Amino acid sequence: MADNKNSRDKKAHDDERRQRERDMAEELERKDEKEPPVDEAELTAFETELESLEFPATGTDVVAAVGDREVESDDGTYTVEELVPDTDEETFGSPTAVRARVQRPTVAAAMKQIVEASEMLPNADLRGSQLEAYEKTLRELKAIDADDDDEGIQAISDWIVERIRDKEKLPGSRAVRRQAAKYCRANGYQIRNDEWLGI
Repeated sequence: MADNKNSRDKKAHDDERRQRERDMAEELERKDEKEPPVDEAELTAFETELESLEFPATGTDVVAAVGDREVESDDGTYTVEELVPDTDEETFGSPTAVRARVQRPTVAAAMKQIVEASEMLPNADLRGSQLEAYEKTLRELKAIDADDDDEGIQAISDWIVERIRDKEKLPGSRAVRRQAAKYCRANGYQIRNDEWLGI
């Protein structure tokens, strides 16, 4: 396809459509999960505030626009700045994508820690499927036992950050899943082979 205005518009339109499809698929995937700890009405109001941003938006854009906004959850009160990395490396395709991130604050805080650690790597690009796999692994840890003070989430996010610092590269998503499965089995959680962590 020639590089002209029409082809660029088509590419941008296709990118937006694919992002909407990913967001919808993610919402459908989360349908079976337990309800998030943040109140639905609060999330709706938060998403409305995000509509002033132009999407796709970077983490820096989100933090600049609503970073001081507080999100109350079952686990406590967090600011958006504590949950979204202040970086241009991570982008959000829509207000729904930002909402999906902050509705699980302990997972969001761990993802922020991982994304910020990955910025130290000169040739690492933590985006797309690898970022999604990390987040899905952390969500699965949260779902295994919601009453464990999120020790599993902290253990795995710490492990990922240590690997980034020690090996100076991002651990593969399978390695992260394997480490999460080891953690679960060592702490008495049963994992079936057909589950995400069942490596």
